[in-house]
Amino acid sequence: MARVSIQNVTKVFKDSPAVKDFSLDIGEGEFLVLLGPSGCGKSTTLRMVAGLEKPTSGNIYIGDSLVNNVHPKDRDVAMVFQSYALYPHMTVHDNLAFPLKMRKYSKEDIEKTVNRAAEILEISELLNRRPRELSGGQRQRVALGRAIVRNPKVFLMDEPLSNLDAKLRVQTRIELKNLQKKIGTTTIYVTHDQAEAMTLADRVAIMKQGTLQQVAPPTDVYAHPANKFVAGFIGSPAMNFIDGTIKTSDSGDVFQCEEFRFPIHPAIARSIPHGLSKKATYGIRAEDIIVDASPREGSVEISVFGSELMGSEQYVHGKNGGLTIVARAPMDFHAAIGFSVWMNLTSANAHLFDAETEKALV
Repeated sequence: MARVSIQNVTKVFKDSPAVKDFSLDIGEGEFLVLLGPSGCGKSTTLRMVAGLEKPTSGNIYIGDSLVNNVHPKDRDVAMVFQSYALYPHMTVHDNLAFPLKMRKYSKEDIEKTVNRAAEILEISELLNRRPRELSGGQRQRVALGRAIVRNPKVFLMDEPLSNLDAKLRVQTRIELKNLQKKIGTTTIYVTHDQAEAMTLADRVAIMKQGTLQQVAPPTDVYAHPANKFVAGFIGSPAMNFIDGTIKTSDSGDVFQCEEFRFPIHPAIARSIPHGLSKKATYGIRAEDIIVDASPREGSVEISVFGSELMGSEQYVHGKNGGLTIVARAPMDFHAAIGFSVWMNLTSANAHLFDAETEKALV
């Protein structure tokens, strides 16, 4: 395994920048997830590390070696794509053995390496089958196995679970995380699925329009987003955003929006300069809102227009004027469409973002 260092890398396609001044260090054995919406530059970044694209400017190091001009086959990386790319006429055994034959391994070493990879992936009983006889999850394991047998310094994975159904995707990502820790190979994983990023990553690197927004462990990204984009991209349902004005005074700190006003929690207010009156966006997640059937001090009246039963809980969707808010409530909470509920938005876990820069204020 090896560390990977991406230093001030920019990639431009026909005067259109896909990646802009991107810098990131990935430690030995780390599982780093590049996360972002389609077109944000995450796959382009991965392809530059692989050598399939050349940076317009900047440097990429694998270990201590500068690899900008190193051919992909000489970088000692293994890439797993969204498509399984298995040879349909070959057995699983021969698919796993193929990259080793190309590198002139001895027959004895090939058998030893293939059997070890099959054992790790728990596909030993599938070695004599052909890809058409395998399920989607089994095919994905074989594709991973073909990368494992090479024993590369770095695994590069470009949305490898996208072709699996939802249930199998959950199962496979748990297996993949355990597998990576067992092998210990540095891994860079690209996805647009924030659930995959949160469950797989040691650290998540979130991208938007070719620029890096935040790099941190999943729990930190969720609890302490660097800006409004990160806050809205991480979490399901998405964070509620309320535009308005922070008002601080001796009588108490409040957030005033067009529809209503409510107190700012003291834990947040302590970080706000006294006497401040500033336009901002208040962000709060569904699970941090307290929902009541009757009014309480500091609560805001919300008209219910829908609810989603999720088993042990439900998400209540409500409106006040032009503002829509989603809150989490117990499964047995009565939230009939057209009726009013009262939501307490004052939480120590809420967030404030600057109205202009969209950066976190506290």
